[in-house]
Amino acid sequence: MMKIMELFAGVGGFRLGLESTEGFNVCWGNQWEPSKKSQDAFNCYANQFKTNGTHSNEDIATVDEKMFTNSGINLIVGGFPCQDYSVARSLSGERGLEGKKGVLFWEIIRLVTEIRPKYILLENVDRLLKSPSKQRGRDFSIMLASLRDLNYSVEWRVINAAEYGQAQRRRRVFIFAISNDTAYIKENYAFDDTELLHEKGFFAKPFPIKKEYSEKHPPRQFILPQSILEISNEFSQKYLNAGIMRNGVVFTEEVLPELETPTPLKDILQKNVDEKYYLGETAIEKFKYLKGPKKIERTSSSGHKYVFSEGGMSFPEPLDKPGRTMLTSEGTINRSSHVVEDPETNRLRILTPVECERLNGFPDNWTEGMADRMRYFCMGNALVVGLIERMGDRIKEIEEIELDVLKEESQQLSFFSY
Repeated sequence: MMKIMELFAGVGGFRLGLESTEGFNVCWGNQWEPSKKSQDAFNCYANQFKTNGTHSNEDIATVDEKMFTNSGINLIVGGFPCQDYSVARSLSGERGLEGKKGVLFWEIIRLVTEIRPKYILLENVDRLLKSPSKQRGRDFSIMLASLRDLNYSVEWRVINAAEYGQAQRRRRVFIFAISNDTAYIKENYAFDDTELLHEKGFFAKPFPIKKEYSEKHPPRQFILPQSILEISNEFSQKYLNAGIMRNGVVFTEEVLPELETPTPLKDILQKNVDEKYYLGETAIEKFKYLKGPKKIERTSSSGHKYVFSEGGMSFPEPLDKPGRTMLTSEGTINRSSHVVEDPETNRLRILTPVECERLNGFPDNWTEGMADRMRYFCMGNALVVGLIERMGDRIKEIEEIELDVLKEESQQLSFFSY
């Protein structure tokens, strides 16, 4: 069993996906919501996983990394917030942080520096690759350079879950980092970047892609500056939906998925749905307006008049297609909430909390016990468990390579000792 640390655990999507492959054991998981008195996500996590491992409900910044020295943790996972990663130097010259928004990523780096796991698997919104808007690619470049400096190679891929058979068109960027001291990395030096992305790399096997790439966005290669401060102050690059960073050299390509048949929305709907999820006439009219096309004249703070416009959305949702990306506001009267025509009653309603759990691949009633509003919120923050299962199997394959190499080296040492 590979020992795992789970950070920003939410209701345990990473853990659920990895442990379902029967090759992983989360020995320490942290979930803490600073803005809420009621720690619903943590309570759900602790209840579902009960006494298996240590469940931490504390500010990650207060956790002493020294307690994990020689802990045997080989994998750190986490879905961390997309924030501001800029750095600055204090008057005395050491590197510091500009503001408080970026501290959570640096907490990951702090723990990685002490633990030195073989593997790191992170998840974030895909706009991370383009942030901030005024210096495109800066934040992701800082992340890559930070992992480079800790002797890791990195591969990333933006994955739309529905394109690989899941029930939700949820796009997220997954980032896999692996120590340069591993046999996997040493073997991969024989392959060029294109071979790795398309055939040999971490994501290529569980999430196959086409041989050709997007002609609109040709592949790019560049070298990261050595100074993270330089990256923060002036570096900008265009990152595409897949890529590799080895020894500070970045290769990025717009890859095209080998599409799998998605799970349609109709397959995740419940029967005998409670009346409280059905919409009254007033709510229906509000949804029609919110989801409809519109052009509205507005005035900016400077007095400039402009026309705000947005296109229409399907109303109700087509049941023969996968669901759209869930947001934390799911279930409320807003443009992004799903509205379906119930197949049993032919009446319009919102999704139930259980249906939202199914959209993310969680077992039914995983979040039961908290208020519906929080159940929707937690699922809007969660990841798609089925994708993590595939990644878990891939990590197990790589770990088997490591163990085989160690076994072979041990046998050779034993032979030469005679």
